[in-house]
Amino acid sequence: METLRNPEAWGIESWSPLKKDLEEVKYEVDDILLKINRNLDYEKSSQKLISQLKNYLLESKQKWFVVWVSGWIDSALVSTLCALTWEKTIVMDLPIHQRQEEVSRAAKHMDWLQKNFPNVERYSIDLTQTFETFKKALPKIDDEIVRYMAYVNSRSRLRAVTLYAVWNEHNCIVAWTGNKVEDYGIGFFTKYWDWAVDISPIWELLKSEVYNMAKHLWVNEDILHARPTDGLHPNWATDEDQIGCSYDELEWAMYKHSEFMSIIASNFLPCDDKNATKNFLESFSWRKREVMEIYLQRHFANAHKMQMPRVFDI
Repeated sequence: METLRNPEAWGIESWSPLKKDLEEVKYEVDDILLKINRNLDYEKSSQKLISQLKNYLLESKQKWFVVWVSGWIDSALVSTLCALTWEKTIVMDLPIHQRQEEVSRAAKHMDWLQKNFPNVERYSIDLTQTFETFKKALPKIDDEIVRYMAYVNSRSRLRAVTLYAVWNEHNCIVAWTGNKVEDYGIGFFTKYWDWAVDISPIWELLKSEVYNMAKHLWVNEDILHARPTDGLHPNWATDEDQIGCSYDELEWAMYKHSEFMSIIASNFLPCDDKNATKNFLESFSWRKREVMEIYLQRHFANAHKMQMPRVFDI
């Protein structure tokens, strides 16, 4: 992305006829990356979330919050919000073949929480051997690559099982860490893990807003600067590697698609009108169209994750 922002990095001399085209590319990328600013007051918004968390816990007659701390921004924010209720909060580190830097970031964040909040209790449970035992119990298969995504998603679901074991023991509320871009925009989550929760405090926040609120609440710099990843892939792929575009670009696509759907609704067209969608995509050029195609493909392909299980008539 930095290369696209800087045409000189391509080795193009100032007199080159290609420079004009590259400048146009640069402006288009910059235009995509303009923030969709909702002008949130992060002090008021964070206090509102804290109040809702506290009220939900009291109304549910449960005693604790429990949050998985991954070492990444979303869980850091949710665990901090829960701790700020001053109600009992369990934070859990649940590594499965994680890199040491991820484990260290999670530990550092939990250290910070315990130093500042006497209501926080922590558990570190390494699930690596449990996961390996699970893999051995599965039926034999000739090509293990076929099971790649099954293994990736099973690591996530194993964490859900562990959180709910603690939930049973302590009368907890399991708080999830998904944000609006991942959970609603492109469905970038594991079914029956990310939504195997009781509450989702930051679901209404865009990814950029998660960072801004975390910064407002003094989440440590290591987490603020870490490149987002689900930490599930053996090649350590980041979220951007997997998705094909950045979260800033996805926020732009969500905003534009929302505008488009409003126009569709106001003209009484079906939401899956093919001609309208084709014209919508063709209204963008180069990178904008590429980002929008990525967004739409993931948005519709993963819509099933957000639906309740089908109940059949008798």
